[in-house]
Amino acid sequence: MIFVRSLLFNVAFYAVTVAMLLVTLPVYFILPRSFAFAVVNSWARVSTFLLAALAGTRHEVRGLDNVPAGGVIVACKHQSAFETFALIPLLANPAIVMKQQIGRIPVFGSYTARAGMIRIDRSGRTAALRTLVTRAGEAISAGRKVLIFPEGTRRPPGAPAAYQTGIAHIYRSLAVPVVPVAVNSGLYWPRRRFLHYPGTIIVEFLPPIRPGLQSHPFLDVLQNAIETASDRLLAEAARSRPPPPLPPEAAARVAELHLG
Repeated sequence: MIFVRSLLFNVAFYAVTVAMLLVTLPVYFILPRSFAFAVVNSWARVSTFLLAALAGTRHEVRGLDNVPAGGVIVACKHQSAFETFALIPLLANPAIVMKQQIGRIPVFGSYTARAGMIRIDRSGRTAALRTLVTRAGEAISAGRKVLIFPEGTRRPPGAPAAYQTGIAHIYRSLAVPVVPVAVNSGLYWPRRRFLHYPGTIIVEFLPPIRPGLQSHPFLDVLQNAIETASDRLLAEAARSRPPPPLPPEAAARVAELHLG
């Protein structure tokens, strides 16, 4: 049953994505950017609806009132493809930091550019940081949220943290609040996996970290906030009935937390 529901979702997800790209293509690049935002928002909303309706994977949002009005940085735990689109409607058209390779995908890459996403070439570290700070600063000045995944790539639930220093550089350079976000999405939509498991993904926005900290203390505070909350969400999912399958890292972490 899970295989069939996952198949239905995967087919529907990619079919809807392609259909929206092709249908809006004739006008996407000539109408105002607000139209581009509306297309991206609609795609994200339809995708989360399909995930719930076809795969049985719902989501719950907690702590959204922790996100200040105006331009801020939102630093989200990255476990799954889920958070790359599901947070878009919640943050009202954020500027998402993404790797340059996504921008090279035919048509889709051009759509991300038009929507004002921030594409970074991670092979040129110093230049990439300068570009990131500049583009993030522009987005924040325009009142947009900048969504960044501070570990740089998807990590399995329960895996040791691997936070990059880039987020600290942006925090110090722009002097704006950073809102940590914890998720347990990787339990229900595992990375590089075909199957999607029924249950409830939790997205939890945590209290913002105010500007003014030095880089290393900031990174410690950010990592502790996100990892502590993500551990709690992992344990909560493991207690649900029925629980999602736990990958080895998650099972080991749950056992460690229980023993502690």
